[in-house]
Amino acid sequence: MLTVVAVITPLSIGISTGYTEIGVAICFGAFWCNPSDVNGSLKHKVYGILFSAALVMVVSFIGGYVHYSPWLSLIILGVTSFAISLISSYGFRASLISFSGLLALILSFAHTPDKLKIYEYSLLVGLGGLWYLAVSLLWYKINPKGQTEEILYETIGRTGKLLMKRGQLIDEQSNRKKLQQGLFLIQSELTEQHDTLREILILSRKNSGRSTYNGKRVLVLVQLIEMLETAGANPVNYTKMDEQFKLYPKFIKLFQSLTFEMANQLQLISEIGNKPSKMPKHDALTKHFEELRIKISELGTVKEAKAYEAFIMFQNLLEYQEKQFDKLKRMKWLLSDHDVASEEFIDKEILKRFLISQDYSPRILVRNLSFRSTIFKHSLRMAVTLMIGFVLGNVFAFQNPYWILLTIILIMRPNYGLTKARSKDRIIGTIIGGVIATVIVYLVQDVYVYATLALISFVIALSMLQKNYKASAIYVTLSIVFIYGILQPDVMAVIQYRIVDTLLGAGLSYLGFLFLWPSWSFQEIQKDVTKSVEANKVYLAKIADFYIHKGSVPTSYRLARKNAFLETSNLSSAFQRMTQEPHSKQKNLNKIYELVELNHNFLSSLASLSIYIQHHTTTEASERFNSIVFKIDENLGLVIQALSNSIAIGDEPNFEEVGSFEKQLPKFESENVNLNAADNSTLKRNHQEEQLIWEQLRWLYSLSSTMLKLTISLK
Repeated sequence: MLTVVAVITPLSIGISTGYTEIGVAICFGAFWCNPSDVNGSLKHKVYGILFSAALVMVVSFIGGYVHYSPWLSLIILGVTSFAISLISSYGFRASLISFSGLLALILSFAHTPDKLKIYEYSLLVGLGGLWYLAVSLLWYKINPKGQTEEILYETIGRTGKLLMKRGQLIDEQSNRKKLQQGLFLIQSELTEQHDTLREILILSRKNSGRSTYNGKRVLVLVQLIEMLETAGANPVNYTKMDEQFKLYPKFIKLFQSLTFEMANQLQLISEIGNKPSKMPKHDALTKHFEELRIKISELGTVKEAKAYEAFIMFQNLLEYQEKQFDKLKRMKWLLSDHDVASEEFIDKEILKRFLISQDYSPRILVRNLSFRSTIFKHSLRMAVTLMIGFVLGNVFAFQNPYWILLTIILIMRPNYGLTKARSKDRIIGTIIGGVIATVIVYLVQDVYVYATLALISFVIALSMLQKNYKASAIYVTLSIVFIYGILQPDVMAVIQYRIVDTLLGAGLSYLGFLFLWPSWSFQEIQKDVTKSVEANKVYLAKIADFYIHKGSVPTSYRLARKNAFLETSNLSSAFQRMTQEPHSKQKNLNKIYELVELNHNFLSSLASLSIYIQHHTTTEASERFNSIVFKIDENLGLVIQALSNSIAIGDEPNFEEVGSFEKQLPKFESENVNLNAADNSTLKRNHQEEQLIWEQLRWLYSLSSTMLKLTISLK
């Protein structure tokens, strides 16, 4: 709605006052600055829109000269589109600013001002960008909490979906591979949303009326981050868990029901929004917990080794669920109308350490001027494809050759999967839109109806652009056809040309990626695996250090945790892109998938250790603990060397020694427990620690050695 107001207002005023060209120029400036207005801090929004306004103004000035000579136009198109695309080197927001510049460049071919001089038109386009900024700031003043609330409640709902998947994974009969892939995707999305919320909340201006609100929302975010960590934790590996659940199947439903209820409550909170009176009660969850505690306590009275082992495992699982419940209760309390003491708020300087700051120095651009850079190859590919589209459009005298170029910039992306998906969605959407438009035009011949439908279609197209590209393409086609229906009588010809131009543009985009300096994921994925392993290695060191020295949790520990989850999320996204590429380019796909899964399991095990040692009084770390952690760290170091091909021939690890060490690792043996003495609560607590710590260390060592074997085989 914000974009519609910013775009339609100057156009309407211009038409009604007889200054149509001025209205159109300001309208274009506002429309082109819209893509850069994405979620984030107010400061970054303002800078992004200002930079977009400056870029589209300069591009409009350059584009004003494209009509004087076809050859000059071709050169300007190639050089300018390459330079604009390179702006994407500076991250996500910069890529949207780059898109704004490309839009302005391509639409320079479609619109030539009759009365305004080129510099006047360009300045008015820049003014349109400033007008959009003014409207955006006004909306922020009216609804300062809107963006925060929208993303926060969306994140809460997605956390509920994550817990639902975790609950389904408990059952051995479930399709675990498919569920794990879905889990990886949700974890990646949550990690991105956590970063966006951090930026919005931490960089927001601290003024009266906002500081308490922000402080409470930051504390809610902390609960969500810790829920993600706890949800990712596995107190025992699935093999052990399945063994116990086979012996005591009634616990499957008990644990699932508990997890599903928490998931449902989170999703309900996301749906009700900021309405504390409708907050779900604790009663249902309390009942589930009480039932589980009784059943587990009964199991603890059985004087059998197998039953005692199951009791210890189920007790650990229950305590992890209790930690989730504590976070859920805390979140509900924070989202209600309770006062929070200022001492509870987290210091802003500490919070700033968790922000991912984007480097905007010129060296980033220089570093990307190489064929090793994905952005450089994408920029070159974009420029050449646009030039080919321009030549074809003019040689074959298409009615609107700029539609071909517009289709190319809308579809072409740095990776194959998204380019292919957008090509398909664009073609299908345009054809469906063309068919619908044909029916409407055939039945209705009224310009006022066309104008109304054009406006409605345009609004829907903008709202669907990020959520459903195919639907957006349908409504874009409808709005364009209806606009032309007002301007010229032969609308059917417009529909035909629109479909042909889209087919050609989509085809060029797809072929351009295949044959012009393609960037395949297999060339980069080992770097992503390396970053993830390095982050897990640091996290392991922080966990071991905390277990040894105890005390309060340092900020460096939390930073290591955040980085481990972030890099694992990035690895999942990279693998997802790889699976979307042609089979001939999916080199070592099965091994890479296994590495991704092992890495996720490794982080899951680290999270289990992390949560346990943070929330329990643990015994003193033994020399055995230190030696095992050292060996796991050593394995991870060798994995990193193997991924960078820096292990010299003859220095490969001795896997017989690796396997021999694993067999010697201590483990919790319920057969060796004196079951009569085990009724002592302190002894049970020590057994819980022993079972969890040693099981996790055995699993971590096993995972690290398996990763090492896999990476060696990739050579």
